[in-house]
Amino acid sequence: MTRPLRKLYVALFLGALVLVFLWSLRGVLSYQLPNRFSVLDGGLAKTFESHYDKQLPVKEIGTNVWAALDYLLFGEGRPGVLVGSDDWLFSDEEFKPVEGARQNLRDNLALIQGVRDELARRDIALVLAIVPAKARLYPEHLGEHRASSLQQRLYQEFHVAARGAGITAPDLLGPLQQAKQQGPLFLRTDTHWTPLGAEIVARQLGAAVSQSLALGGEPQQFVTEAGEQAPYKGDLTRFLPLDPLFAELLPAPDPLQKHQTRAVDQASGADALFADSELPVTLVGTSYSANPNWNFAGALRQHLQRDLSNHAEDGHGPLLPMLKYLQSEELKNAAPQLVIWEFPERYLPMANDLSDFDPAWIAELKDRTGNQGLATTASR
Repeated sequence: MTRPLRKLYVALFLGALVLVFLWSLRGVLSYQLPNRFSVLDGGLAKTFESHYDKQLPVKEIGTNVWAALDYLLFGEGRPGVLVGSDDWLFSDEEFKPVEGARQNLRDNLALIQGVRDELARRDIALVLAIVPAKARLYPEHLGEHRASSLQQRLYQEFHVAARGAGITAPDLLGPLQQAKQQGPLFLRTDTHWTPLGAEIVARQLGAAVSQSLALGGEPQQFVTEAGEQAPYKGDLTRFLPLDPLFAELLPAPDPLQKHQTRAVDQASGADALFADSELPVTLVGTSYSANPNWNFAGALRQHLQRDLSNHAEDGHGPLLPMLKYLQSEELKNAAPQLVIWEFPERYLPMANDLSDFDPAWIAELKDRTGNQGLATTASR
């Protein structure tokens, strides 16, 4: 920060303090004594405190003021978001170096290999859907931000490691890049893809599965219908605490048109309940798959022409839902033919809290035959 800018920042800070002080006088002067009160037990103090908090939420005001200063002067938000150009917001997980990233990467790749081997032991095929980072797909909106060297190479390294482990992982970046002219593929103010982005990925996965695997059961027809478009306030805006005082500074909400996929009875054209009691496909992943706003599971049903069981979860990354699925009763009692594992690339070098799982079982997954090839790839 230059000296003139530092002086300006200090001046704005002092001005904000004066503003808060003057505003606080309103809360003091507008206070009226209650008809009945007690001084000895603190009752009077409590009524004054309650009135003052309602008139002047100091913490909220201070948060709004500092967020506005950081946003206007430096183009910055709270930790968790990076502000790009044209009101685009990005998760800082796609940029910042991760402590112990290389070791985390090796551990996670070993677990991925262990998952593949565990599924193979049950005669279940695995397709890995490596979701490219939003920053990788839209570098033109990054402004001055640049990813770390590891993050820049991450998508390619992930695919190399998957191929080395014999895991099917279709390229999703190329089809997404080719489809950018069709419309937004990621939300401008959110970490997630749009229904169009999810549709492009589902189409690519459906084509890859049809080329390598003959799914059991009769094909089903699915149709997807678009709903009304509405403003959507993305999850990254929560790292810009400008509301309510400076809400007008926030990036405009994204227009989001939700989609819904349903099965159709091919004979009558009427809506049909899913006929198969045993579903041939299971989807596991993150909020990219779990959140119905993007309709990824629905798009997969349409392009696979099969129903599926969705075991994706919000807020737990891709590994934990998969480990939970491996220990689930559903897998034991009704194993699918195919598991599609949606895995955003940014999670690969991140540490995972595996304390809810048996350490011996985790170690067994990591130590399965063939993991050395993944570890060698990850260490390059």
